[in-house]
Amino acid sequence: MLREPLLMLSRSARVKHLVTSMPVSKGVVSRYVPGESTEAAVDATRDLIGSGLHVSLDFLGEDTLDRAQADATVTAYTDLLRSLFQHGLSRNAEVSVKLSAVGQALPDAGEKVALDNARIIAQTARNAGTTVTLDMEDHTTTDSTLGILRELRKDFPETGAVLQSYLRRTEADCRDLAYEGSRVRLCKGAYNEPESVAFGDKHDVDKAYVRCLKVLMAGQGYPMVATHDPKLVAITDELGKAREKGSFEYQMLYGIRPLEQARLAAQGDTVRVYVPYGDQWYGYLMRRLAERPANLVFFLRALVSRR
Repeated sequence: MLREPLLMLSRSARVKHLVTSMPVSKGVVSRYVPGESTEAAVDATRDLIGSGLHVSLDFLGEDTLDRAQADATVTAYTDLLRSLFQHGLSRNAEVSVKLSAVGQALPDAGEKVALDNARIIAQTARNAGTTVTLDMEDHTTTDSTLGILRELRKDFPETGAVLQSYLRRTEADCRDLAYEGSRVRLCKGAYNEPESVAFGDKHDVDKAYVRCLKVLMAGQGYPMVATHDPKLVAITDELGKAREKGSFEYQMLYGIRPLEQARLAAQGDTVRVYVPYGDQWYGYLMRRLAERPANLVFFLRALVSRR
């Protein structure tokens, strides 16, 4: 019942101002976002890799309507990638990029700007010995994002894709992308979508996830299974028995189920932790709260506790 209101609040400027102005908020968000700087992101990456985990880093920001801001996001990613390489971390750490953060939503030439900027990040990642995954956003950007992915993969075939099981189209997209060398992260989705394009019922989303998962696991690509759901983890484990070890990976969010991350890594699975950083953490936090009621309880308890 809380999911849709929270997703609406994620785009409310008034509520954003209220939450971000509370000193306690940044203390709470540190559970999910390790910091705002490149140094904080690198430190968190070092700790995770030292624990036997892999990392995907996301410089937070989206819906950019200013070219200078898009360019600043590109600079943030290239600085991060060079720092990861300098610290010997890039082998086990990639970056995740929202195309709307690098210019996709700009008027007129947005797709070209986003593609050009994604190429800069992908080249820097390749130079550092790692890769890029293009994050997926709300359904209005899906065709554009997949189109940019196709163009980018012509020069950087290692670029990862993201698909969201709650969209009705996704099973077909999984079939299209389950080819050799294709890296695909499958997640449930965390945007407020209309019933016409997305499943609204949790059980329908879960069933769609399993159908999509089976397509990817039976394909020739590299599935990246993004879930914290114990049932979906168990299904993935079972499906994975038919694949070679290391031919797929689990992905989980920073601060969510760390003991399960450690357990899976200890049994020899590849586990990648999605680590967001930067000062634009509000929208990200609200979507995390919408996904899991326990996250909201944690947040509210912190707000009423002594600062």
